[in-house]
Amino acid sequence: MNALVTLAESLGIAYASGISLYATVALVGIGERYGWIGPVPGVLAVLSNPIIIGIAAVLALVEFLATLIPGVATTWEAAHTMIRTPAAAALAVATAWHADPTIIVLAGLLGGGLGLTTNLAKLGLRVAVDSSPEPVSNGIVNSVELGIVAAMTYSMWHHPIIALVAALVLLALTMLLVRAIWRAIKNFFSGKRPAENTAGASAG
Repeated sequence: MNALVTLAESLGIAYASGISLYATVALVGIGERYGWIGPVPGVLAVLSNPIIIGIAAVLALVEFLATLIPGVATTWEAAHTMIRTPAAAALAVATAWHADPTIIVLAGLLGGGLGLTTNLAKLGLRVAVDSSPEPVSNGIVNSVELGIVAAMTYSMWHHPIIALVAALVLLALTMLLVRAIWRAIKNFFSGKRPAENTAGASAG
């Protein structure tokens, strides 16, 4: 049971990192430092270092502001695919560092895969939302993502298995939402073209 809990905690932090690495590090560090969560397992206690918290918080703020800008948001998310995936695996391994070597390896493999999948689902949603030329929709998405990360970084230490199941369900729903949005966009544009061609033929 302890091994399952450790693996759930590892995958929970990997999931949160796939959404926002910097916010995850900052929130886990703050939670550990002020006793809201923990004691965190493995070597994650280092995240409570004020320097790490400060740097992560600044980067999280930069990320929040950058992803408010249409166009920049998609570029930012695409670039961070290469950062969040190995970081998710590393944080998962750090979480399981006290466990059996088999659990540590599984945490790294599954954590990296979950971080990548979560980030790609987020990227697909961001590209769809980013097609809007105003920052309001981006701001809403940013706030929702930050709320999910905050909820995950708190609940995965108190109810890790429940939190992980909820995260996986949310990930599946996000992927279905991205698919539905892209299908709607595709149908919208494919529906306009015949109308335009008909109008052009009538004018001729």
